Amino acid sequence: MEYSPKYRLFPTTEQRKSLDWTRDTVRQLYNHALHEFNRIPADDGTLRQRVWQVRDDLPQLKQQWTDLTKVYSTVLQKAVERIRTNIQNLGKLKSNGYDVGSLNWKSPRDFRSFTYRQSGFELDKKSGPTNRAILRLTKVRGETLEIPLRLHRDLPEYNDIKEVTVKKEPTGAWYASVCISTDTPEKPDVNDIDAADTVGLDLGICNFIHDSEGCSIERLDLSDERERLEREQRSLSRKQYESNNWEKQYKRVAEVHARMSHKKRDYKHKLAHFYTTAYDAVFVENLDVKSMLEAGGNARNKAEVGWRDFITILKHHGRKNACHVVEVEPRGTTKEYAECGVETAKPLWVRQHSCPSCGFELDRDWNAALNVKSRGLDKLGVVHSEGTPVETATAVDTRSVSARRVVEAGSPYLKERTAQAVSE
Repeated sequence: MEYSPKYRLFPTTEQRKSLDWTRDTVRQLYNHALHEFNRIPADDGTLRQRVWQVRDDLPQLKQQWTDLTKVYSTVLQKAVERIRTNIQNLGKLKSNGYDVGSLNWKSPRDFRSFTYRQSGFELDKKSGPTNRAILRLTKVRGETLEIPLRLHRDLPEYNDIKEVTVKKEPTGAWYASVCISTDTPEKPDVNDIDAADTVGLDLGICNFIHDSEGCSIERLDLSDERERLEREQRSLSRKQYESNNWEKQYKRVAEVHARMSHKKRDYKHKLAHFYTTAYDAVFVENLDVKSMLEAGGNARNKAEVGWRDFITILKHHGRKNACHVVEVEPRGTTKEYAECGVETAKPLWVRQHSCPSCGFELDRDWNAALNVKSRGLDKLGVVHSEGTPVETATAVDTRSVSARRVVEAGSPYLKERTAQAVSE
């Protein structure tokens, strides 16, 4: 599997100027290549052949555009090949129902990265103090740069580094993404999985997750960051566009956005890591997030939760930790009772499920998580009893986990709960 950790770079002032110069030169090459690509008739070969036709003109272009000789060759090639990748991504969005247009000219603010492929870089982990390394980049404005790097986590075992992408964030910070290939651990055989070693997750709005074990995990409280974002955004709107004061305020707004984004991703990664290491299989709803966001009511909360992003992160950790991650049909999970299968319609504000057939009562989200687990077991093919796991779950009450405890200490409550369940 491919693994791409992201590390913070600490370039000097002169190195920042060289990185910015290289980034802008690559941007101009991309715009030129896009112009040349659009001039090629669509029936003059496949997408790959037309993009490669533009890429093959790079040696001749260097004779006229001498600045390109100060940039590493694979960086230039990768910039042209980005046209093909972008068009393919637009095609995927269109197939999912999104309205997409064509590729446009990139402004300096829209083009933020360049990529080395296979050569032209070196990651020296032996230089510098603890948790630091040196990233050597060849031909950055014609020079070789040695940039300090914060190695916040060590790379797993790998043969070689495939790519290094250097990116400037809107905040002005520089990062390097290192792409490597690692061995994918083998997932446990379906026939060897015990139903007790699986879990179903119900994704909600009031709480972020409610699992089939009766554990409810709260949402992140980002109210303070949201208030600060509104203040900074109002201040930005009063500045003259692209003035010096506007540029400074723009970075402040970007810093708030980055802080919120980092908090949410860290929160999701910690939860995904816990569930994929504690269980052999994790079942989650295959939500149609696009249609849910387009529906009226509570759209901001739905967008801020980021269900699809969490499912993507969960699948990544599933591959890394040898855990089956299975998406199931979400329709009817909150209406159908997990014990007898009778459906009961109820408004969203009713948080307790009461079955009119057998009279059993259970938390609405817990009941949905049990249905998710039951459907996941059937879809994965795990042998289990016809009865639902609700009988084993009703012996304890729902336990709530604060989002603050997950963020600050890496889910200690979840780990304690798992250890207690094993001992019992």
